[in-house]
Amino acid sequence: MSQPLPDASLDQLFRTARTYNAFLDQPVSTEQLHAIWDLMKMAPTSANQLPARLVWVTSEEAKAKLAACTMPANAAKILSAPVSVIVAMDMQFHEQLPWLFPHADARAWFVGNDALREKSAFLNTTLQAGYFIMAARALGLDTGPMTGFSNEAVDAAFFADQPNCKSVMLSTLGYGDPASIFDRSPRPDFDTFNRMA
Repeated sequence: MSQPLPDASLDQLFRTARTYNAFLDQPVSTEQLHAIWDLMKMAPTSANQLPARLVWVTSEEAKAKLAACTMPANAAKILSAPVSVIVAMDMQFHEQLPWLFPHADARAWFVGNDALREKSAFLNTTLQAGYFIMAARALGLDTGPMTGFSNEAVDAAFFADQPNCKSVMLSTLGYGDPASIFDRSPRPDFDTFNRMA
């Protein structure tokens, strides 16, 4: 039976974790990227859809290509970060369902229903983007998620050979520089945005 995590773990994952705008000059290994995926893939998506497709941007050439697709402030972050990640959704994710979700003919739910497929792909990819952040934090890394970019430009630059993949979010990844964070923005108490029914 699961037990509550200790306060130190909750701090690392939530309470003291921050979004970083710059990173220390410390590399992130390929093994660490694999470890992030190996954690995030275990978290739930609807019918185990796993529609997210990740591109780990590590080379200087790829960083420059990605930075050109973003707002100037975000471009600087990408160019200086050890790694950046493109989180995209596969609009044909349902073709993988026969082996990812063998309990039912889940592929049939989406065949010929573009609206449902797009809604499900976006929802579950967004979930996986959140899991990416938490997996990175769990492994002692920091992130800088961002949506200030041209989806069309990113898709043309990185998914020209995979037209079914559409970018959703970008994130920098590494060991955060404490000097780059702002003061914590407000976090409302329970009663502000919650109610009991």
